[in-house]
Amino acid sequence: MTTKFFGPNVLGFAVAALVLSTVMAASGTEAQRRGSDPEHTLDLTWDRWLDHDEIGERMKLMERTWPEFLDLQSIGMSYGGREMWLMTINNPATGPDDSKAAMMIEANVHGNEIQGAEVILYTIWYLMENYGLIDDVTRLVDQRAFYLLPSVNPDGRDYFLDETGSGGRTGHIPVDSDGDGAFDEDGPNDLNGNGLIEQIRKYTPGEGTHRLSALDPRIMERVPPGEVGDWVLLGSEGIDDDGDGRVNEDPVGGYDPNRNYASDWQPNYIQGGSMNYPFELPEARAINDFMMAHPNIAGFQTFHNSGGMILRGPGAAWQGRYPPADIRVYDEIGEFGERMLPYYEYLVVWQGLYTVHGGSIDWTNDGLGIISYSNELWNGGQYFNSPLLQEQQEDPRQPIAGQRSSLFFDDFLEFGDEFVEWAPFDHPQFGQVELGGFKKLTRRVNPRFMSMELFHRNMSFTLYHADMMPLMSMGKTTVERLAGDVHRVRVDIINERLIPTITFRARENNVVRPDLITVEGDVEIIAVGWVVNKNRPGPTQLIDQEELDRIMVRSGHAGRTTRTIEYLVRGSGEMTVTYSALKGGTVSTTVELR
Repeated sequence: MTTKFFGPNVLGFAVAALVLSTVMAASGTEAQRRGSDPEHTLDLTWDRWLDHDEIGERMKLMERTWPEFLDLQSIGMSYGGREMWLMTINNPATGPDDSKAAMMIEANVHGNEIQGAEVILYTIWYLMENYGLIDDVTRLVDQRAFYLLPSVNPDGRDYFLDETGSGGRTGHIPVDSDGDGAFDEDGPNDLNGNGLIEQIRKYTPGEGTHRLSALDPRIMERVPPGEVGDWVLLGSEGIDDDGDGRVNEDPVGGYDPNRNYASDWQPNYIQGGSMNYPFELPEARAINDFMMAHPNIAGFQTFHNSGGMILRGPGAAWQGRYPPADIRVYDEIGEFGERMLPYYEYLVVWQGLYTVHGGSIDWTNDGLGIISYSNELWNGGQYFNSPLLQEQQEDPRQPIAGQRSSLFFDDFLEFGDEFVEWAPFDHPQFGQVELGGFKKLTRRVNPRFMSMELFHRNMSFTLYHADMMPLMSMGKTTVERLAGDVHRVRVDIINERLIPTITFRARENNVVRPDLITVEGDVEIIAVGWVVNKNRPGPTQLIDQEELDRIMVRSGHAGRTTRTIEYLVRGSGEMTVTYSALKGGTVSTTVELR
């Protein structure tokens, strides 16, 4: 056996190798952070639905983790006394949030439409995790501000998640739905104590409207005209709580939180669930107060479900068409979104969904001058597009086909967890019946194992929308001395993005402050005007205003355009020209007059 001794040179090589390996390990860690599977500052999970308290806890955790960029506040209280948490994302090093075009994103207007809250939480997390790592994310956070409200209706959300699920759509202000002078006194009841509100069916041989499907006995199939079945469906699980002979006719709430906004608001006999006057609901009022205090909001996204839609207004046909210039903006963003969101369609609310009076996106568009979309999250086609149905050449739009798909995927992907088998029950009013059916999360809410795709795609659409908000900059400037201390000054003013600083509808309704062009410096402005074409000789279009050092641009600045303003001034030294747009930010340039 030979014993080997390492001499000084070998030892030095070993030390060098150790240092090199340490450097490589460090660079490997950095590469991992910059790669497709980076390490996370917060390893949050996205495979469950959070109630309101958990949403608040997660938002507070993110604010503590990224205090430089995040600011959490409550913009008001729900009827049930829950905080309406709103997170502001802004980089203060590039200016205060209200100096930038801002994107507002809200969700969970209807309590049972829960996915949007998680999309918003994911958006906050994703932007923070990738700031400084992904160039486009960094640029967006630096250039824009974001206002994110995960749950507009926290009362409905908690009722849907923590209780039986019935009555989650509405808010919880008491309403006398049956007109008997009492409020919310007869809603669904969990009669068998399993924490769910199931469906009721009753066996009535030869006297029914339905029969058991031959394809699957769990499915209730309506019999054709002229035939009779052996079963009737009696609605949701419950009893006659108020003794008026009816069941479940006055549940909790009973109004629609998305019918209480001021644009095209209609009374209850025209638009059910609208309440007594616009902004009567404390939640809608709190949101409007916040938005009125933040006129820099240039983009608005509200998340609903389901159906897989990217919706724009108007909500009702009688409101007419949007101005063509605004439609071009909406169409470009919406059609781009269709490519980003498979199975989604870009549609007008009243044409593609149903008529809505007093909806939020009509108000934000018409009353606040904001380009606004409502996404109906989750299209069941992504989940229920069953090869089984295609093989049997059934029409997947038929009710039986839809139920078979639901049961097929529940059986083989959810392992039977989402369907409650029919079971006998002795009902106080109906006698011997059976209770059963799908659970509250089925079909309307995406399966949790598909959440990440839904969250990321919809977030990406809203970030694209945010990137299309107006972004003002100053371009080329020229100074030409004409005679003595008289100069001609030309300044290019640019909107780099698609959305104008003032939409055409906002101009029609006079709801957005005009853009302002101001001049500072020891100069006398002799005349000012717009250059028609700076590459061709021709007269300048004079601006006829009294204050030539403060020009009001009532039409705003169109998207993806450059306009050149020309000043004829007398003076010397520095002259600063500033363009200020509520929804496009403030930019300046300084020239030297010699």
